[in-house]
Amino acid sequence: MYEKILVPLDGSELAEVALPYAEELAGRLGSQVTLLCVSESDQVLPHYQCDIYLKRLVDTTKRNAENCWGKARGKEVKVETAILAGYPAEQIVDYAAKEDIGLIVMATHGRTGVKRWALGSVASKVVKATRRPVALIRAKGARADVRQKGVLHKALVPVDGSMDGEAIMPYIEELASKLGVELTLINILPRDYTTEIQERVDRLEELRSAARAYLDTRVAMLKEKGIAARGEFREVMEGAEAEEVIKLVAELDVDVVAMSTHGRYGARDTGRMTFGRVADNVLNGGNVPLILVRPS
Repeated sequence: MYEKILVPLDGSELAEVALPYAEELAGRLGSQVTLLCVSESDQVLPHYQCDIYLKRLVDTTKRNAENCWGKARGKEVKVETAILAGYPAEQIVDYAAKEDIGLIVMATHGRTGVKRWALGSVASKVVKATRRPVALIRAKGARADVRQKGVLHKALVPVDGSMDGEAIMPYIEELASKLGVELTLINILPRDYTTEIQERVDRLEELRSAARAYLDTRVAMLKEKGIAARGEFREVMEGAEAEEVIKLVAELDVDVVAMSTHGRYGARDTGRMTFGRVADNVLNGGNVPLILVRPS
């Protein structure tokens, strides 16, 4: 599933905050890494400068990746480069599909901060267009000790019981089973406190029971696979789901949030989150990386 990792870069140190995450995953999983630079017609870095820039990173990336248990397992980490011309998001998505990339790891900011790689820009377009999982690494406030302490020990996984919400599970289960990542599944029930009529109260109790039963079942399934897992049920005012996720990130000291980019719509009627909005708010308001998967 993670045989190939793609890291889009633009020549800036901000974009390079994605490298430690790709290096550790590659070293521990034995993945191939491709460093990708997309040259636009008006870009400062022409093709030959992209080539020099990427080649400078190859040896360092390979060495760092192999230091993450790669050499101990007798595995050599392969690092390649690719330079494309065109619109960045379009080229990244097309390349990932053509080369059967298992994971795209990219920063949320690039260049000198003038041109922003965030939801609403290149990264947003990539997440919305690709069927591949995307790990978004926050350039602003990035951890300085990533290479010393490691990048992936605990993961928080927002779910809501829907098929769309479940889209993330195969990808995070793979990481958890191979890397020993501890998973916390959180099911957040959004509610409208302005309509506390009896019919609404009865519906909320039904949703609470269903959410807790789903969590118990899902956690038990993970444990049967040898994955360390636990469940958290939270109930918040509608619209405050992202704030609750960010709060729990701090409480549990997790390293990454993994979630689908869409869930069931109509939280007022179904008691389920709108994952696109929550993912956007967690990325912009939180301080940990996100692994996002767009449901089929």
